[in-house]
Amino acid sequence: MAHPKHKISKTRRDSRRTHDKAIPATLSVCSNCGSTHELHRVCPECGYYRGKLAIEKEVAV
Repeated sequence: MAHPKHKISKTRRDSRRTHDKAIPATLSVCSNCGSTHELHRVCPECGYYRGKLAIEKEVAV
């Protein structure tokens, strides 16, 4: 089994891990109902995407 010949410094280790962070999703406001949703996704509240109906939502009576 392979073993490292030298100790990896904390700086080198942390530099390698800089891209492993979690980034929050970018949210936008729906132009139809005003709720927030992820960019380039259909609004989960009303079913509209870019001003057009994409998914029919059932209305609870």
